[in-house]
Amino acid sequence: MEAYTSSIGSKLQMLYTSDHASVVSMNLFVALLCACIVIGHLLEETRWMNESITALIIGVFTGIVILLISGGKSSRLLVFSEDLFFIYLLPPIIFNAGFQVKKKQFFRNFMTIMLFGAVGTLICCAIITTGAVQIFKKMDIGPLDIGDYLAIGAIFAATDSVCTLQVLSQDDTPLLYSLVFGEGVVNDATSVVLFNAIQSFDLTNINAVIAWEFVRNFLYLFITSTLLGVLTGLVSAYIIKKLYFGRYNMVQIHVSKLHSTDREVALMILMAYLSYMLAELFYLSGILTVFFCGIVMSHYTWHNVTESSRITTKHAFATLSFVAEIFIFLYVGMDALDIEKWKFVSDSPGTSIAVSSILLGLVMVGRAAFVFPLSFLSNLSKKSPHEKIGFRQQFIIWWAGLMRGAVSMALAYNKFTSAGHTNLRANAIMITSTITVVLFSTVVFGLMTKPLISLLLPHPKDQSRSLSFSSDPTTPKSFTLPLLGEGQDSLDDLGGHEIPRPSSLRALLTTPTHTVHYYWRKFDNAFMRPMFGGRGFVPFVPGSPTERNPQNQWH
Repeated sequence: MEAYTSSIGSKLQMLYTSDHASVVSMNLFVALLCACIVIGHLLEETRWMNESITALIIGVFTGIVILLISGGKSSRLLVFSEDLFFIYLLPPIIFNAGFQVKKKQFFRNFMTIMLFGAVGTLICCAIITTGAVQIFKKMDIGPLDIGDYLAIGAIFAATDSVCTLQVLSQDDTPLLYSLVFGEGVVNDATSVVLFNAIQSFDLTNINAVIAWEFVRNFLYLFITSTLLGVLTGLVSAYIIKKLYFGRYNMVQIHVSKLHSTDREVALMILMAYLSYMLAELFYLSGILTVFFCGIVMSHYTWHNVTESSRITTKHAFATLSFVAEIFIFLYVGMDALDIEKWKFVSDSPGTSIAVSSILLGLVMVGRAAFVFPLSFLSNLSKKSPHEKIGFRQQFIIWWAGLMRGAVSMALAYNKFTSAGHTNLRANAIMITSTITVVLFSTVVFGLMTKPLISLLLPHPKDQSRSLSFSSDPTTPKSFTLPLLGEGQDSLDDLGGHEIPRPSSLRALLTTPTHTVHYYWRKFDNAFMRPMFGGRGFVPFVPGSPTERNPQNQWH
């Protein structure tokens, strides 16, 4: 009995110690997050460094300190988990991108964005895979099958253009910003969909039937994920419009205002997260689903809530996205020095450096192989010189996609580790090479982004206001309250208010964006907005935002 009691006591003591260690780790991690925000703010005026680079560098230095304190045993406060990344950190980042996207520019350049983000990603993946097969088979890195090589292509085709977007201005270069931003989101979604499709097929004995099934599965995931996001966004708009939580009780006006805002904000956040989880439940692409859910919710749902809820949701979504980004880069920085993975390549550091250099070279070649040819094809369909992509802009688009980030890291961990641990030399080499490419491309290319853009696209305006104080309310980092009201970016404004009615098939072929938008706006005003709400179609209730704008009353 005494032995049994002693055993329970020792287990409880171990559990207490483990819990206390977790609390200590979380305290340190939160403190580091605060440090990243403060230092990032102090460095904001320079624009040489952004929060991502700051968090990455702080993570690396923290990893060095932990490594020294632990005697070379560990460099991390937390254990990496793909579930943590894909279920908790990635959804707010992608949703906020869709919710805050400048829809006029996004849909005006939709075909070009899809060319770069979807077709371009497939081209880049094919080139990286082909190069890896030809080169790595001649190197002594361990056994890799065709599925591994295809996964490598998908992993390194995923871009991270945060550094470039920090410098570009939506007002000074709307076309370029739209292309870089839109391509980045579609690229991430395409890479993840492609990676999941590769994982679900046995590609060791590939033939025409398997190849066709692979393509069909990829298209199914892409289209179904998009439709699910649109549907979830429409359901959220319909629920809020019909129940209209913003309705004011004149007897208990103060209590009603407080509670209705809470319900509206809570429902919008939960519906957004539900769209992502539904996609994961049905084995679809959560990234695509939550992105298009964000676009639909900003077009319909956001206009159905009270003004206080509009302001709150803008801040809430942007803040969640901001913290998640910093969290990811801080962890990536710390995990870069994980001794367990590096010990596998310690006997041949030259091999690891060579693999990293080859991958970085393949990324640059693969990126160039589609940016310049697809830009040429896109320019053929543009008549206005202002809509064409110049060579300098093409170069910046190429440069923006050279940086690799958290998506590449998460996919690499998913493929080449088991619960964050690596047991094979080939897998360890791929993980350490991914870490090296992410660190090098983010820090080196990121620091060179501002001088490069200043050299290629000089502007007399001060670009220090480019993102944080943009005049567009749909900018992801816009927090100016007067702009969160009636000026919400809308698909109505696409191409201006005076869009001539297309009179022939030739008009459709020469101005497809304006022509499609003409019919979309008629359909939207006639069927969609009366049912789902949106700007100009919100029921009039005393105290609501529409009270100040009579022309936006229900009609």
